Amino acid sequence: MQNFIFISPNFPTNYWQFCRELKNNGMNVLGIGDQPYDELKPELKESLNEYYKVGSLENYDEVYRAVAFFAFKYGRIDWLESNNEYWLERDAALRTDFHITSGFQTEDMPRIKYKSKMKEYYQKAGIATARYHMVDDFAGCKKFIEEVGYPVVVKPDNGVGASDTHKLSSEEELKKFLAYKAENHADVSYIMEEFVRAEVNSYDAIIDGSGNPIFEAGNVSPMSIMDIVNDNDNSIYYIIKDLPEDTRAAGRAVVKSFGVKSRFVHFEFFRMTEDQTSMGKKGQIVALEVNMRPCGGFTPDMIDFARSTNVYKIWADMIAFGGTDMPVGEHYYCAFAGRRDGKHFVYSHEQIMQKYQKNMKMVDRIPDALSGAMGNQMYVANFSTREGMEQFYSDVLAVTDPINAKVQKELTEVLALGEPDAASTKAVTPKPDLTPAIKPTTAVAETKTKAVAEVPTRAVTETPTKAVATQPTKAVTETPTKAVATQPTKAVTKTPTKAVTKTSRKGKK
Repeated sequence: MQNFIFISPNFPTNYWQFCRELKNNGMNVLGIGDQPYDELKPELKESLNEYYKVGSLENYDEVYRAVAFFAFKYGRIDWLESNNEYWLERDAALRTDFHITSGFQTEDMPRIKYKSKMKEYYQKAGIATARYHMVDDFAGCKKFIEEVGYPVVVKPDNGVGASDTHKLSSEEELKKFLAYKAENHADVSYIMEEFVRAEVNSYDAIIDGSGNPIFEAGNVSPMSIMDIVNDNDNSIYYIIKDLPEDTRAAGRAVVKSFGVKSRFVHFEFFRMTEDQTSMGKKGQIVALEVNMRPCGGFTPDMIDFARSTNVYKIWADMIAFGGTDMPVGEHYYCAFAGRRDGKHFVYSHEQIMQKYQKNMKMVDRIPDALSGAMGNQMYVANFSTREGMEQFYSDVLAVTDPINAKVQKELTEVLALGEPDAASTKAVTPKPDLTPAIKPTTAVAETKTKAVAEVPTRAVTETPTKAVATQPTKAVTETPTKAVATQPTKAVTKTPTKAVTKTSRKGKK
């Protein structure tokens, strides 16, 4: 039996499904997290063979001891993953220290975590990249801007999602950013890039141990995540019905260039919405960044809905058997719409549910940890046609205030690029009328095809000086300073004397 350690299996909350499929495939699934065992979802408890609670996943020594405990108890560790951007470097360090060769090592991190380093490998794959400058001082930045023009985008070279991303459109904003950096993040390395007028297209794939894709899909983000976060706007993105061939080709080329094996990946590309001399023509693919993990938030579930399949199982089959026989069924557009609280929408939640109840796949409030990039109230729905999806977006996002006409016009423009594979070869075709449909006259109760539970905050408890390793029906191991192996008939539950809530970080991206 192979031993698989899953770091932070409780967050994101849908990740218990990776654990379930691993266990169903005969793997010994061992979880390490900082949430008390009693607070784990029942589905996750059932999907783990044993769980080791640490005081904080931020504490490398604690996590190291947890891995050592499992290695001592079960023997060689075959796999260690979190599938989470925030922990990728931690995963690599643990693999390196414990000689787990099934994934990236510490020496691999620069090219897959630093945006400036990624560009070299994109260029080796023959994919254009935006010009960039490593932020230094006002004179250096101004010289670069004189070359590329305003606006420019500035973000941490090693960052997660759209956090701390700034769009600078003037010399005054440049000065403000440099002052902000000096005061708050003097030691952080930032990259400045020319602004690309584009929508974001992704290549989402599961890659086997030989570097070949065994499953491929993609999503489109017509609205910039940076703008959604910075402008406190609504959020939309969708799984495309059929992956464009140029996205597929670019994704496969990047897999080879970066040497990816045995991973679920999310590669992001710009698809230009207008000609830019330095990069190419409208509709062309330009590199954005690689993410060596699944697309965040609830996107794995959306891919399942869009492809009538189970990507959690496909990934687990790849881990356990090197391949999969999981079928892929009918294709759909799977649309995500995230409403932002405080806006006055034309249609109530009940009216949206009435009209689209047959299409709805997931409906829920979005946890605060993810709401910055995803809005506060989410709707996920399947559509056979693009026109049906566009009408859905028009209805869900229509507002009652005087700017509604402007909002509808902007939405039409955002969606106007059309199918990506056709964008570079033919003119944009007229889109259907996106005027909101007539209000339903009768509201109905909410229908949930699949509900998403609220993401719990992760409690961080004080680490005891002595802890007890226990093996109840589902074994729970407290962080030991000295590990004492016992086998009581009942699980030992530690009641924390002081709880400090800690918000996990990772939104859709």
